[in-house]
Amino acid sequence: MTPVLAGYTCTCSDGDWDFYWCDREWLAQNYDTMFLYEHQKILHFRNHYELTRKNLMVKNLKRLKKQTERELGKAEGQSFEFFPTTYELPSEYHIFVEEFKKNPGIIWIMKPAARAQGRGIFLFRRLKDITDWKKGEYQPLSDPNREVPETYVVQRYIENPYLIGGRKFDVRVYVLVVSYNPLRVWLYRSGFARFSNTRFSLDSIEDTYVHLTNVAIQKNAPDYDPDKGCKWSTQQLRKYLCAKHGVEAVKNAFKGIDNIIIKSLQSVQKIIINDKHCFEMYGYDVLFDSDLKPWLIEINASPSLTASGKEDYDLKFGLLNDVLNVLDLENRLTGKEKRIGGWDLLWEDGPILADDGNMECTPNGTTASIPNSFLGCHNDRKRQLRELFTAAQSIKKS
Repeated sequence: MTPVLAGYTCTCSDGDWDFYWCDREWLAQNYDTMFLYEHQKILHFRNHYELTRKNLMVKNLKRLKKQTERELGKAEGQSFEFFPTTYELPSEYHIFVEEFKKNPGIIWIMKPAARAQGRGIFLFRRLKDITDWKKGEYQPLSDPNREVPETYVVQRYIENPYLIGGRKFDVRVYVLVVSYNPLRVWLYRSGFARFSNTRFSLDSIEDTYVHLTNVAIQKNAPDYDPDKGCKWSTQQLRKYLCAKHGVEAVKNAFKGIDNIIIKSLQSVQKIIINDKHCFEMYGYDVLFDSDLKPWLIEINASPSLTASGKEDYDLKFGLLNDVLNVLDLENRLTGKEKRIGGWDLLWEDGPILADDGNMECTPNGTTASIPNSFLGCHNDRKRQLRELFTAAQSIKKS
């Protein structure tokens, strides 16, 4: 899918471009030898993997949590209780075994640290279920041709996911970071919930169609309907949850997602190599449990932009166009905007508060200042952009 804006064309030129949506492998091979002009923008920070590799994400979150507890106390550390108990294998295998023995009978999930689309993931209840996986991993590397074991993470499985129609789902949330120093974060209003194709049960932990919501997995299910898919828009999900639990409870649940986003980005803020030419569009995967508590599952550096239908196409086409609008390569905006199309400015070296005239998805009569966060709220991006560019031009002329 190619984002299209008036005046933009695709080019195959090595240097004559303004905006480059490159893949991670290309960036790793080429970035350090490139010359970039002042205005050029390129997808991915050089060490983006500090947040998007599963093992490094958890390591950085654990480090910031410990630092927060040391400096601000244990109570403040509770704000990091949004990722399951996690260990890196094989390096933390023996620590994991100790934890495993303390909690017999619970379910664990194994994930390759650097793979995507559900590949290589499996659930288990017994240590002997991973005997084959770990066989030979701790033998000395006397054979120079022997491959180093692939890194996995093992996490305590969330056994009480929130269910709709008896099916598990997670939520894809889009986050745009245009700078790490200062930290400047945008949150997209639209996204989607991905449902499993089969009713949830802990009796069949080997059935990936029950437990993994990845579209790459679900589209292979025997009764998968490609026309209907397994998705709801985030707007549909928020309306459903509000009808069932009330606006205030859902507002608090979505506030938890804001906390996940900011804490995770802060955990790598001092590690990521900041560069004014770079930006990142992350795909956060979040799971609600039966108490409406959000849990961070993973963060994707290259979220899929393949459309599964017209609604999905409209979402992703608008998303990419609005990335370009935020980057503002044509210098049409003032730089003080809190909303651009479907993107809301969530953080700029501190929390951003909503304007009084922008109180959406809140109970009637709300007057207190609220965060500038509207995930799952109405996304009238085209009308908003028209008004925004008109107002920005008026300001610039005056």
